[in-house]
Amino acid sequence: MAEILYPPVEPYEHGMLDVGGGDLVYWEACGNPDGKPALVVHGGPGSGCTPAHRRFFDPARYRVVLFDQRGCGRSMPRAGLPGTSLRHNTTAALVADMELLREHLGVERWLLTGASWGSTLLLAYAEAHPDRVSEVVITAVTTTRRAEIDWLYRGLSRFFPAEWRRFRDVVPPAERGGDLTAAYGRLLADPDPEVRARAAKAWHAWEDATISLDWNPTAPAFSDRPLPAMLDRARICTHYFANDVFLADGVLLADAAKLTGIPGVLLHGRLDLGSPVDTAWELAEAWPDARLEVFGGCGHAGTPEMSARKRQVLDEFARA
Repeated sequence: MAEILYPPVEPYEHGMLDVGGGDLVYWEACGNPDGKPALVVHGGPGSGCTPAHRRFFDPARYRVVLFDQRGCGRSMPRAGLPGTSLRHNTTAALVADMELLREHLGVERWLLTGASWGSTLLLAYAEAHPDRVSEVVITAVTTTRRAEIDWLYRGLSRFFPAEWRRFRDVVPPAERGGDLTAAYGRLLADPDPEVRARAAKAWHAWEDATISLDWNPTAPAFSDRPLPAMLDRARICTHYFANDVFLADGVLLADAAKLTGIPGVLLHGRLDLGSPVDTAWELAEAWPDARLEVFGGCGHAGTPEMSARKRQVLDEFARA
């Protein structure tokens, strides 16, 4: 991977953006302060941004902005801490945070890139503010419809029955036939720290299983994260998925025509079990200016080939 991406780069500035209601959102900027603006929208929800996200961009050409979404990473307060309310942690709030950050940094228009949940969030932003988006680059496309959530936390059990049973059986027997994301959300809000920790570990063990067939030796396992980060991420995930990510079901595909005029490149693995390729195909069909590129032998976490293609696409947009 080292030879595929640009060398590591450190931020030239960073800060905490007050988005109201007691939430502070961490942000950083890297590369060329006078370069082409780009915003990285991380996945999860609740995964946080990482130094690796910076390295897809030519630091001489791009002004790269990264941020940790509410409640995770370096943003405060952390979602996994007892007593932290997620009442104001919604998709609309995150979209508003992105727009406030754009205004704070004095950016007129920026390229958006993200993967998995990050693609859902950036699509929501782009459809709300199409005049503020220059281009879009997505890997592992999702729109997080109810069918996509149900597939990930129940339907995918057909591929990993033993792992899924262990995931399901953390939930009390009376709740196992219902919405597992909501049941896990209740466990992650339990006053007993051992209950919360067990739920967070089980949540991420299942996520490890869903990408266990991917070929990407540099991708860390979800459950390798420190427990506080797992608590943050699991609580945010369950909060969003139990509430249909606070979007009308299917709205991102239904409103994809709002993206007309925005060039988009969608990179997706043919063997992505967590996000089957039909969602990416539907989005490309509904978005007149998007191009879908499907990679055989590639799953949700991607491959060096996909990473190289993402860097190439970003290099091409930098020259546009």
